Amino acid sequence: MSGKLLILLGTAKGVFVLRGDRARRHFEIEGPFCETLPVNHVIGDPVSGALYAGGGNGWRGPSIWRSDDGGRNWMIIEQSFGPGLAEGGPRAIWSLAIQDGRLLAGGDQAILFASDDGGRGFAPLGGLRDHPSREHWHGGGAGLILHSIVPHPGDPRQFWVAISAAGVFHTMDGGQSFTPRNRGTRADFMPEDQRYPEYGQCVHGLAMAAGNPGRLYQQNHCGMYRSDDGGQSWTSIEKGLPSSFGFPVVAHPRDPDTLFLVPLNGDMAGRFVPDAAAAVWCSRDAGENWQAMRQGLPQAHCYFCVLRQAMAVDPLEPAGLYFGSSSGSLYASFDEGESFTALATHLPVIQSVETFLVD
Repeated sequence: MSGKLLILLGTAKGVFVLRGDRARRHFEIEGPFCETLPVNHVIGDPVSGALYAGGGNGWRGPSIWRSDDGGRNWMIIEQSFGPGLAEGGPRAIWSLAIQDGRLLAGGDQAILFASDDGGRGFAPLGGLRDHPSREHWHGGGAGLILHSIVPHPGDPRQFWVAISAAGVFHTMDGGQSFTPRNRGTRADFMPEDQRYPEYGQCVHGLAMAAGNPGRLYQQNHCGMYRSDDGGQSWTSIEKGLPSSFGFPVVAHPRDPDTLFLVPLNGDMAGRFVPDAAAAVWCSRDAGENWQAMRQGLPQAHCYFCVLRQAMAVDPLEPAGLYFGSSSGSLYASFDEGESFTALATHLPVIQSVETFLVD
C-alpha cells in the first residue's frame, strides 16, 4: 500500500505528528509544533492536503495554524477572527471541521467561525452568536465551549454542533440559524422537574454513523445516546456500560452499527477509567449490547482519562482505532479494538487525535 498514514495529535504543548505507512508497521514521532502552545484539535483537508490546528489560551488568544507540507512546518494563519465580536470573545479554538471546502472553527463562548478562503479570513456565524436561547447557556467544567462539529456528507449547508453545556444544535442554512436537538437527553444536574430541557444539556462528544447521516451517537455528561432522526429525538443506550459518564465517542468508518467509547468512573469520583483498569467499550449493534476491549491496555493502577476529542479511527481495512490519554500515552489497535499497543508515551496531555491519509 503506497502513501502515508498520519496520526495528528493536539496536546497541551503543541502539535505532534506520527508518520507511518499504510501497513501501519512503524511510526515516527515529530514535534512539538505550533510554538508548543495548547492545541485542542488538528485535522486534515482531504482535498487540498492542508493540515489545520486550533488552540490558544487566555494569554495569546485563539489561534489557528496551517501546514502545507504534511505537518513538517506550520504557520499561524489567524488570531483576530474578524470584526463584530462582543467583549468576552473566545480565548481558544476547540474544534475544526471541513465541509465542502469551508473551514469551520468552534471556540469557547460557543462562537462558531467560518472561512471560505483556506483560513485567510474568518467571520462568526450569527445563528449561534445571536441564538435566542444564548442568555440561558452556561459553561461546563472547561467553560462554554463548542467542541464538536459534524458536517452532513451530502448537504453543504447542513451540520450539527455540540456545546458544553448548551446541547446539540442543527443548521440547515449554513449557520444562519440553528435549532436545538436535545429531546430525550437528560440534564441530571438540573432540578428534578427540569431534567429534560429543550437546551442546556452538557454534551461531551458527537459522532455520525457511516453511510447514515440520520444516525448520530452522543456521549453526554449524563448518559450515552443514539438518534436515528438527525437528533430530533434521542434514545438511551447506556445499559450495559460501567458508567453513564465519559467524553469521546467515535463511529466505525464503514459499519453504521459499530461505535467505540471510553467510559470514566463518573464526574465526581476522579474522572478516570473505572476500577483503574483501561478499556475501550464497543457495540456492534448500535448500542444494544457492549463489550469491554482490554487486551494490551493497563489493567491496574491506571488513573488516566480520555478527553472528548482524543479518540479516532482510520479508514483502512481493518479499521485502526486510536486514543490518547491525559497521561500522554497514545494507544492504537489495528484490529478494530481486539488488541492495543502503545505507539507513544510521556507526551503532554493529549487533547485530540485524528487520522489523515496522504498519497
